[in-house]
Amino acid sequence: MFNFSASLVRAFGIGKSKTGTDHFKEMKISSILLLILVPLFIMTFGPIVGENHTEVTSYFAKPFPSLVCALTLIVGFSHFKSGATVAIEDYSHGKVARFLVNGVTALSYSAMAIGLFAIAKMVF
Repeated sequence: MFNFSASLVRAFGIGKSKTGTDHFKEMKISSILLLILVPLFIMTFGPIVGENHTEVTSYFAKPFPSLVCALTLIVGFSHFKSGATVAIEDYSHGKVARFLVNGVTALSYSAMAIGLFAIAKMVF
């Protein structure tokens, strides 16, 4: 007998956990975004390295360099959070895993907020 519901579950990629391939899709999308953003970041950040404080702040007051830097921070740290979470869930279990995942999430969002605050402080 043909099990329609099992075939439908396989077709939509949702397994027993009902989350499917969300981590995989999130990592692929952020990888593609980083593939575009990192070279842009290097091209916008490279010319200003070694300059004095006033030149750096006036450079990052422009919208394009500050936007590229902010997007790279956001996508980079969310990619880090997803990858580290998957690695922790693979190798740790129970309360230790939950503690480590919460720590990585807090570290990621804290670093993202500090970076965005620094960019905003240079812009305004």
